[in-house]
Amino acid sequence: MTDTTRLFVTIAALAMTLAVVLGAFGAHALKARITPTQLGVWHTAVQYHLVHALGLFVVAALCHVWPGEAGVRLAGWMMAAGIVLFSGSLYVLVVTGVNWLGAITPLGGVAFITAWLLLAWNAWRAETTIVRQIDAAVAASTG
Repeated sequence: MTDTTRLFVTIAALAMTLAVVLGAFGAHALKARITPTQLGVWHTAVQYHLVHALGLFVVAALCHVWPGEAGVRLAGWMMAAGIVLFSGSLYVLVVTGVNWLGAITPLGGVAFITAWLLLAWNAWRAETTIVRQIDAAVAASTG
């Protein structure tokens, strides 16, 4: 396992752990203390947190398959930043009632979108590169 793969597996596992803890906290400790609307915001934060923590496992796997792809690593960092900015701002907003934190949330959404686009771009580029290498090898062996 490469250092980058190990790093993203570790970040993903810790992010999943935190998402489960925060989900349980919302369901048990906050449920009676906040409004249904706030609870819905909390659930949205947990949902995006969980999905993108799983996405970090995908990034870890792709770092193993494509160890030299800087775009895959960047996608992982964008997912991690998205969790902090998107979910984190919503968690803090619900607990503190500080509404201006809602202005940070879209930055996390942009980070999530950027991460997924980076993965798509790297997958497309990697496939194209492999096909070109195979074509060149076949041309060299038959030419």
